[in-house]
Amino acid sequence: MIRPILIHPDPRLKKPCEPVAIFDGALRKLAEDMFETMYDAPGIGLAAPQIGVMQQILVMDCIKDGPPRPMALVNPRVIWASEDLSSYEEGCLSIPDQYAEVRRPAEVRVAWQGLDGSEQEEQFAGLWATCVQHEIDHLNGKLFIDYLGPLKRQMITRKMEKLKRERARQG
Repeated sequence: MIRPILIHPDPRLKKPCEPVAIFDGALRKLAEDMFETMYDAPGIGLAAPQIGVMQQILVMDCIKDGPPRPMALVNPRVIWASEDLSSYEEGCLSIPDQYAEVRRPAEVRVAWQGLDGSEQEEQFAGLWATCVQHEIDHLNGKLFIDYLGPLKRQMITRKMEKLKRERARQG
């Protein structure tokens, strides 16, 4: 089921999420809905708070051409980050049509649990590294615009407030 994506500013997007404790059918269904919502948007990553679920789960698939590689990460955490940084022009499904350069570690090692609770770990580079860090930020109540200067951040926030008013009028 495709779920509505929250648009910034929304207080839920600024709150840290609770760790997932129960690995059951409801969690698998949530991940399924998140993949469907992400692919439909279309996007390469989606964190649970973006659909109003305050739990530490994210989905991502950074394959543009070729067979998809959908990944669901539960309770993810960065356990190592490279000193080398890379810049990517990031966007966000909760901040539609707004993009900005963000500098982050070029590579990260992430530990997480699978949908069955199993412990997993992988090193990510390139777009995958940017995406996983961006989505983990969401789980901690942080948006990519929080990396920008105050003027640029305020300008984007005003555009999103206007977008939300327009969508509310269209009802």
